[in-house]
This record gives sequence, structure tokens and C-alpha cells, in this order.
Amino acid sequence: MANSSLRLSFEFFPPKTAQGLAKLKTEQTLLANKNPEFFSVTYGAGGSTRERTVEAVKETAANTGINTAPHLSCVGDSIESLKTLLELYQSMGVKRLVALRGDLPSGMGLGRGDLKYAQDLVAFIREQTGDHFHIEVAAYPEVHPEAKNAKADLLHFKEKVKAGASSAITQYFFNADAYCDFIERCQATNINIPIIPGIMPITDYTKLTRFSDMCGAEIPRWLRKKLESFGEDNDSLRDFGCDFISQLCERLLQAGAPGLHFYTLNQAIPSLSICNKIAL
Repeated sequence: MANSSLRLSFEFFPPKTAQGLAKLKTEQTLLANKNPEFFSVTYGAGGSTRERTVEAVKETAANTGINTAPHLSCVGDSIESLKTLLELYQSMGVKRLVALRGDLPSGMGLGRGDLKYAQDLVAFIREQTGDHFHIEVAAYPEVHPEAKNAKADLLHFKEKVKAGASSAITQYFFNADAYCDFIERCQATNINIPIIPGIMPITDYTKLTRFSDMCGAEIPRWLRKKLESFGEDNDSLRDFGCDFISQLCERLLQAGAPGLHFYTLNQAIPSLSICNKIAL
């Protein structure tokens, strides 16, 4: 399964404490041994982690030497603050961004901010910086939870591509057919950028269901029941999760996926175990 042309990447969130940042360095060092194309660092709702995201990007790039992509969202942010952030990232030598619409903190409406949608942000980045950044955008094989229908969601995705997206990372999913069908629909609509499957390791059933309910990722009923059956036996759940996600990754790669993007939740071992199992 080893293939040097596959895109491998890992996503982290910015820690809140110095202790968390020190732990993250250890986790990133382990993952850096897989020679990923890039790491990425998330950006809190409404820019709530702005300073911590910038700091985590600096520390990650300095400590690992791996190209590090900050997430950037536009909802609730002004054009001037976005322009300042883009200038800062250029000065830091950042070459890649993950451009998202983003969410606002609870109780704040999506009408806040100068730019409303991800395609607006992508267009703005291109207008301000030309081809300086490789721009990743989000894709939703199982349809964005706010989309009217699958067709409308695909058209929104195409707008991001037309605005200047370089490639896309999907929301995580547990059904390979959803990804394969999405790729077929993209190709039929002349969307030809690389679309990398987002991979969520299974390590904690309660957290997984909470995340999935929030983001609209479907956990098939049989999988929910299987995970529930482990009860408090977390070791067996993690072993099963590693096997299941490894099989999912193998099927995706066999179907032609250009790489894998792991949502690590700042834990290296679950993602490493999957990579090792499929000989990446």
C-alpha cells in the first residue's frame, strides 16, 4: 500500500495551555516521522483562537520542519482583520491555508462579518495574495447539514473551486460509497481538483457521537450498535476502531483517493496505528 505520491496530512487544534502545547509537540514529532505533506491547525468559532492558532502554526513549523497550514474562516471577521492575518502568514512563510466559512460562537448570527461564504473568502485570498497560497477548502460527501439538497451543495462546492481553491478536504465519514459517489458527481460537473478524504480515528464513542451530531457526519446504525456493545471496554473499542478505519482507508485508496487527511484531536497514536496498519 506504500505510495510516495499519496498526500498524507494531519490536523490539530491549538492548545489552551503551555502544557498542552508541549504535549502537542511530542505528538507532532511522532507524526512528522510519516513525512506528511502538511500539518494543519484549526481556527475557533468567530476567530476565538486567533492568537493560539498563529502561535501553534509558528511552533509546529519550527519544531517539525513540516509545512503547516492555518485554518482561516470569514464569518464574523472584517476584511481588514483578514487582510492583516494574511499579511502575517505571508511574513511567516506560510504557503498553504484551509479556507472555511466557519461558525460563530453560540448566540451570534451568521450575518456578522464582511464575507459570508467560503467562496467569498477564497476569492478574497486570491485577490489579496494571488497564487501565494495553496488553498484547501471543505467538501461534504454526505451533504453539508445546512444545504437544501445534494445538488445545491455540489453547486456551492463548485463555486469555491471557481473562486480559486487548489484542493479540498472532506468532512469525515464512515461509508466509502459516499465518497466514491461524491467524486463521480464532481467529475460529472467538471470539478477536477484533488479531493482528499478526511479520516476520523475511532477512540471514544461518546465524543464521536457528539462530534458527528454537530457536524452532520453519519454514523451508520450498525456501527453505532457495534461501538455501544463495547461498553466500558475502551481497549477493545479502540482495537475495533483501528481495524475498521484502516479497512475504510484501504478501500478509499483502492478507489483512487489521492491521499488521506487525519483529524487527530491532538493524539498521534490512533492515526499512526492506522497508517502503520495500511503500510503508509
